[in-house]
Amino acid sequence: MQNKSILIVIGIAVFVGAIGFWYYQKNVYSKDALKLEILAPQEAELAQEIEYTVRYKNNGDIKLEEPRLVFEFPKSSLITEGEALKKELILEDIYPGQEQTFTFKTRLLGKEGDIKTAKVWLNANPKNLKAIYGWETSHSTQIKSVPLTLEFDLPSKIDSGKEVSFKLNYFSNADYPLSNLGIKVEYPSDFEFQTSKPTALEKTEWEIGLLNKADGGRISIDGILRGAIGEQKQFKAQLGAWQDDEFVVLKETIRGIQIVTPSLYISQQINNSPQYVASAGDTLHYEIFFKNIGEDAFSSLFLVVNLEGNLFDFGTLKAPQGDFELGDNSIIFDWRRVSKLQFLNAQEEGKVEFWIDLKDDWQTMNDSDKNPILKNKIILSQAQEEFVTKVNSKLDIIQRGYYGDEVFGNTGPIPPEVGKQTTYTIIWQAKNYYNDIKSAQVRAVLGDGVKLTGNIFPENSVLTFDSGSREVIWKIGDLTAGKGVLDQAPSVAFQVSFTPLVFQAGATPILIGEAELSGEDQYTGLMVKGHSSSINTTLPDDTAVSFQQGIVR
Repeated sequence: MQNKSILIVIGIAVFVGAIGFWYYQKNVYSKDALKLEILAPQEAELAQEIEYTVRYKNNGDIKLEEPRLVFEFPKSSLITEGEALKKELILEDIYPGQEQTFTFKTRLLGKEGDIKTAKVWLNANPKNLKAIYGWETSHSTQIKSVPLTLEFDLPSKIDSGKEVSFKLNYFSNADYPLSNLGIKVEYPSDFEFQTSKPTALEKTEWEIGLLNKADGGRISIDGILRGAIGEQKQFKAQLGAWQDDEFVVLKETIRGIQIVTPSLYISQQINNSPQYVASAGDTLHYEIFFKNIGEDAFSSLFLVVNLEGNLFDFGTLKAPQGDFELGDNSIIFDWRRVSKLQFLNAQEEGKVEFWIDLKDDWQTMNDSDKNPILKNKIILSQAQEEFVTKVNSKLDIIQRGYYGDEVFGNTGPIPPEVGKQTTYTIIWQAKNYYNDIKSAQVRAVLGDGVKLTGNIFPENSVLTFDSGSREVIWKIGDLTAGKGVLDQAPSVAFQVSFTPLVFQAGATPILIGEAELSGEDQYTGLMVKGHSSSINTTLPDDTAVSFQQGIVR
């Protein structure tokens, strides 16, 4: 009886276990039944268009309900403005055997060798099951090449405490335009930043903006580098794109420079000044000094001066002890004609000199002519120096006088007569050539018997008159480089009246004296001026008035 009971219990247990196993089998779903994958290239070029194909297939025999797919682009992808890196798709039910694909396109940003990973997730509920299952996979693409150039133009050696001028060149050969670009530079310790062109943000960053294929540019940086003899200093630069306040590095370059013991010291003066600021039409007297500050003597030296600048008039160059090479605009001084180049003992100093004129009629043609400079690079044995001389802007004031004009309609006798009033029109035009000018104004003194009538055109012109000095003043304001040369010149017309006095009979009196245009040069920091001739009653610009008609009766 007892054995029978045991058998009954065992039978019930087996039955319950079978029912449980059957129920378990009915409610367990294998994730392997769904295949999810991303198809895309293993390698890509910077900004090359990448197509990710997401494919899934239901290899099971159960329908997947309420499926939801999420695709995530790799970080630093170029996506349409306003879109997110993640895309979510609500799908229809996935039946057994069903297969479907989706494509997503983007362009990848990053350095050469960077790995960029795309990810995809799919969540669904197998039919008759309460559990939600999830699948995920990813695909990595390596940036194999970055068709960007970023290079330092930097000397390999420099004396400690010496000013160093270097350039950072950048260029794009990418097939796709790159936008929101910037450059960052990391300086070595003991580097003192001075200036840069273009101007830097916080001394280390520059906005580049957009670079199309075959576009590029250059950043020039000046500073002073100090350090111990033999010490290596490193300059590092990065070209990258700004994305959501993050700087994505695309290209990086590092260049080293060694601090060396100086042996030859080179300096120069122009017109007796080490900080001369030139002006168009100047005659420049260059004096170049060289000194042996080492312990060993030098012999049989050559000193080469290379001149660079559109304002140089090379036809006027005079170098009694040198030979001029027009092809590369170089002056060569050799030891056969300069005694100190033949033998320069320790602590001895020598000098060479030359003279050259600057053009007076060189005109601004486009924005690249703004802020002109004169460069001269000096090479003496292993020593090299480059000197930069700023050039003041050129101002022109054109002053003309008329009797017959359509502005005011002048009246009175021609020739002018003693005691009778005759009116004239004076016109000023201002021109600015090279650099931006601040607070520009024109001044001129009226002649005896001449007064302003109060007629001015345009009427909103800021024209004043000082009765004490009899000076007419036209306040123009700021003049951009090329104003009046590349576009219409600012101008003003005003009317004057002249009543000749007795002592002026038989003469051609001055109506208005020499006009002076002045302003502060924003590039050189100096006041610059331009002048015009005075105007008398003969009115040389008015072809309807002869010389005889300008003589007072």
